[in-house]
Amino acid sequence: MEIPPKSPDGSERSPQSKELMTSNTASTLCISSRSESVWTSASRTKWDIYHKPIIVVSVGAAIFLFGIVITSLSCFQIKNKNIYKMCGPALLSLGLMLLVCGLVWIPIIRKKQKQRQKSQFLQTLKSFFFNR
Repeated sequence: MEIPPKSPDGSERSPQSKELMTSNTASTLCISSRSESVWTSASRTKWDIYHKPIIVVSVGAAIFLFGIVITSLSCFQIKNKNIYKMCGPALLSLGLMLLVCGLVWIPIIRKKQKQRQKSQFLQTLKSFFFNR
């Protein structure tokens, strides 16, 4: 077992632990937080807000339509009929699930945007009255 070297001031702390103690963690936390829109007041476009649910709806609709095609192929006399009967309904359900999740996601985002606007309005009112 190796003993870590002592620092020049006589303490047993390693240089890494000193760096950790002297770092400014509060500013690092604010910079690296996921909700940077809270800290910056830059306006976002509709695409920035709704691009994830639009992509989920598009992929879900494509998988759903592909499932319809595969399921309808099982009705005709084809060599691998059992494979189409298995994959068709699975793709139908997966596509429908993604389609519904994306369609439900859009009103949730709209509600959050309205709450965020109300919150910003209340913050400006609060700062107006209390910062006099």
